[in-house]
Amino acid sequence: MGESRKVIVDGKEFEVEIELEGDSYSASVGGRTFTIKIPDAPPAPSKRSRDSSRGKKSGTISANIPGKVVTIDVSVGDVVEEGHVVLILEAMKMQNEITAPISGTVDSINCEEGQSIEANVPLVIIKPDEESED
Repeated sequence: MGESRKVIVDGKEFEVEIELEGDSYSASVGGRTFTIKIPDAPPAPSKRSRDSSRGKKSGTISANIPGKVVTIDVSVGDVVEEGHVVLILEAMKMQNEITAPISGTVDSINCEEGQSIEANVPLVIIKPDEESED
């Protein structure tokens, strides 16, 4: 089937296998299968990868949690490809590789190695390649 979920019904926990079948769901619980329809529900989103998103990606790199910049692996003027490791951020005792969200040229670096940073603060700005702007 599709995906497995835990649900609680009237205080009891169940393991449910759920699969989208057209405009309804098929749910299997304890060997029994049920069809579930949700009236007036918006259509389920189509499954597509992150890479096929319609909107333009931003060249601004920020961390979604506070941490400490361990290393910066790029300099202003460097050309980077999407997915290239730009810096290492230590957060919650884990070192996280922060990668370039787009291909382009490093326009500015707004942090230093060893600096503690807050969440959602722009750390590195990448100017997109000319060909990726269309």
